[in-house]
Amino acid sequence: MTGKKIENRTGGDARASIEHFADRSRDPNVVGFLHHPASAPKDALILTHGAGSNCRTPLLVELAEAFADAGMLVLRCDLPYRQDSPQGPPRPGGAERDREGLRNAVAAARGLVPGRVFLGGHSYGGRQSSMLAASAPGLVDRLLLLSYPLHPPRKPEQLRVQHFPVLRTPILFVHGTRDPFGSEDELVQATKGIPARKDFLFVAGAGHELKAAKAELPLGLQVRDKFAEFLGEFN
Repeated sequence: MTGKKIENRTGGDARASIEHFADRSRDPNVVGFLHHPASAPKDALILTHGAGSNCRTPLLVELAEAFADAGMLVLRCDLPYRQDSPQGPPRPGGAERDREGLRNAVAAARGLVPGRVFLGGHSYGGRQSSMLAASAPGLVDRLLLLSYPLHPPRKPEQLRVQHFPVLRTPILFVHGTRDPFGSEDELVQATKGIPARKDFLFVAGAGHELKAAKAELPLGLQVRDKFAEFLGEFN
């Protein structure tokens, strides 16, 4: 299922690498990149993208590298709508198929590690990840939701929280303090309806793309360290 190795990031250790990944035995297919840590991983993290992007976005690459450096296997993958078209937003009515693609990615990751599988995504990808987890308790062990699109910009009454009351997978939310899709207060208030354990990492000065002008640590390390704290340990 895996493909050609495209990078070796840590000197002479051939296991610390990135490779193309494709599992076409499942429909929808699982296509993206696999980040191998330097030693055999126990756990895996799946990362997917927002509505206007793909799995090659710098945010996902940075996060994948940070988590792989900490010993985790990371699969960053394109949602089915992006596999079908290199540009443009998700297709109307296609969200269920995108969630099935994430379900298949989880199944693929379960076959690659002996331990836990975590699911994460940016914006649209995170929302679909949370909806999948709400519909299938126990499918994944934790969620990492980046810039959850709580509501459309300037439309705070259109909340996207219908599935929150049945979401029982523990969640770490990573959110910019200048995100037009939801403020800190709005997110904290809206997530009170989630019965699962949850925590927050607010990125000062960052918007929806999580780019901050100043930061003591690179974002990838901030998120990795906060997630490690949230888990208690990586392995």
